[in-house]
This record gives sequence, structure tokens and C-alpha cells, in this order.
Amino acid sequence: MVKSPQFSWRFLLPRYWLLWIGVGLMYLISWLPYRVLMTLGAALGKLLFKALKSRQKIARRNLELCFPQKSAAEREALLWRNAEESGKAMFETVIGWWWPDWRVRRLAHITGYEHIQQAVASGKGILLLAGHFLHLEAAGRVIGLTHPSIGFYRPNNNPLMDYLQYHGRSRSNKYMIGKRDVKGLIQALNQQEVCFYLPDQDYGRSRAEFVPFFAVADTATTTGTLLFANAANCVVIPIYTYRLPDYRGYQIDILPAFDHFPSGDDRADVTRVNQWVEQAVLKNPEQYMWLHRRFKTRPDAEAPSLYD
Repeated sequence: MVKSPQFSWRFLLPRYWLLWIGVGLMYLISWLPYRVLMTLGAALGKLLFKALKSRQKIARRNLELCFPQKSAAEREALLWRNAEESGKAMFETVIGWWWPDWRVRRLAHITGYEHIQQAVASGKGILLLAGHFLHLEAAGRVIGLTHPSIGFYRPNNNPLMDYLQYHGRSRSNKYMIGKRDVKGLIQALNQQEVCFYLPDQDYGRSRAEFVPFFAVADTATTTGTLLFANAANCVVIPIYTYRLPDYRGYQIDILPAFDHFPSGDDRADVTRVNQWVEQAVLKNPEQYMWLHRRFKTRPDAEAPSLYD
């Protein structure tokens, strides 16, 4: 098992005081009713989008690239709904990290858990494919309450923030594995663990195929999913996650495991992964993380950026 970040007395030094103040404020806010948190988050998201022009530009460009069939007015309306969802995500982090189990359970809705149970019963680990949705911190907690799992994450450069992030995300789950610890994730899968893996961002041209994603024909898509599926005794199970309307909480739909996967055809397999992501996004496109430069890596390294 991976060694978790430990508390250090140096975290009490003045250099960390501002972070502690912010954390304390967010913890106090976390005790507000869920409806109030989501309302505050929506308002905060709009304010931040107006201030963070560069992020607003990236999200607008992503929507333009992915949904050319929509009118400019439709995409702009989707952009500002996404701004609200981005603000809500800040408060969903405190829900995921600090809420007691009884509060989270009131918002938890899961279907398809039998697919995980069947895989475990057959002696398999589960590579659980999730997308970069804005509510993922809360959704991960919901899954952990049903089946404590393992996360694959990027450690934070700030040691105090890394400590808080690691232990927050491990609440109701087992532990976290750093994104460079490939062997650690394979070992966990071989121990029949459920391991989160998010294959839907641009991780560069190394170990990637250029395949369609929405209207962008050549999108750098990681083959990491295939690496883990080939190296470990596991099945690959995709999920849909989304926030329900009317403040009812979070829905997790666990789908059947991919059959005949990997097939040996890397392009076909990562295309299949992208198609699952597209289906998940289309359920609630405003809840997806459009702020990421998903199309920054082009097949031709000398080609102009799609974000200029």
C-alpha cells in the first residue's frame, strides 16, 4: 500500500496560515444546507468566469470545437451554465472531503453495482473509468460509501494541500496512488481492487492515439487504459456520473464491463473509450470540465494551436 502524506508540524508555520484560513472558512461553510451551497456555488462560478478571462476563452473554444452544429447563442448559454457548475464544484470538494457519511448518503444514488460485484466474484480487479466532471469529488465519495476504492491522482506541489487532498479524497475510500506509480496501480488491480482512472484529458503525444472526440477528428487520447487492462488481471468498467436536478444529489450509473477489451487494435479501443466519454458528456454537457485545453496536442507538432 502507498504511504500516505503525514501531518507535519511545519504546516503550522506562517507560510501556511493563509491556506489554513481558507480551509477553515470552507469547513465552516460546508455545514450549510446542500441547497444553499449549490446556490452560492452557482453565483460564485459566474463571478469567477467573468474574472478569469483566459479560462473562459478556453471553455468557449472547446464548446466551439465540439459542438459546431450548435448556434453561437446556444454555446454561449451552455458556457454560462458551465460557469455555474464550476462554482458548485468548489463546494462539492468540501462535501467530498469533509461531510460525514450520513449527509452524503442522503444524496447518494447508484445503479449497476452488480457489475462490480460480478467482477470481484470472478477474481478480477476493476479499472473504473470516470470522466472529468465537475462534481467528481462528491461522486467519488458516493462510490466509496458503496465500495471503498482507490484513486489515481496528481500529488499537489504544496505539501499541506497534498496532505488535505489525499486524506480528503480517501475519506470513505481506501487510498490514493500518484499518477507516476504505474506499478502501484497494476498491483492494486491484481489485488482485486476497484481503481479510478480518468482517460479523458490531453496527456501529451507519448502513449497516445489521435482519434475522434466529438467534432475534432484527431484528438490526443491516452492509451493508458489499454496499458493497465493488458498488464493487470482486471476488467474495464465505465460509469456515468451526474448531479441530479432539484438538489436530489448525485447519480452514479455503473455500466457493464467492456467486452473483448483490449481488442489488440489500439485505435479502435481508444475510440471506444472516447465514445463512452461523449455519451457521458451529452447527458449533462454543462457539468463537464470544459476548462481544460483538451485539444492542445496536435498530430503535427508544428501545426498552429487550436487555442490561438
